[in-house]
Amino acid sequence: MFRPDVGRCNLSARLDEIDLRILEELQRDSSRTNVRLARIVGLSPPACLRRVRRLRASGAIHREMAVLDPRIAGLHMTVLAGVVLERESRDLIAAFKRRVLEDQAVAQCWYLTGQYDFLVLVRVPDITAYEALGERLFHSDPNVKRYESLVVLDEVKRDFTLPLGTVRRAG
Repeated sequence: MFRPDVGRCNLSARLDEIDLRILEELQRDSSRTNVRLARIVGLSPPACLRRVRRLRASGAIHREMAVLDPRIAGLHMTVLAGVVLERESRDLIAAFKRRVLEDQAVAQCWYLTGQYDFLVLVRVPDITAYEALGERLFHSDPNVKRYESLVVLDEVKRDFTLPLGTVRRAG
């Protein structure tokens, strides 16, 4: 589960070079055994396991998962929806966030500054399913002023790894 409070703390200040190497390796392949990971980063298995547990507990590691091709679930269409709200009170923004969090078709959502209030990434089987999503999330919400749909033609890059070299330079 995404924990927004973690993004607000300064985890990088507490990460040393070995922590960063562990995180890089886990980003590449989190299915490795602890023994293999320890060998790669140059630690004993118990020391490596302690560090990985600490990284999980600190929130540096949000979760570990397999990244699947959406097509295996019949989700052949990806759409980015830019959403503009009518009013931006704290309660109305929270209500929209709750609706988005509850909808399984929503893969990602960002609260923004600029032209849109939210950018919502959805994965659906087809245009009919997207129309239904538009009705349930956008049209039925009286606080959604308008939304713009951007249909993805080709996913050129999908990478969930973070460039940890920037942490090394900043530290």
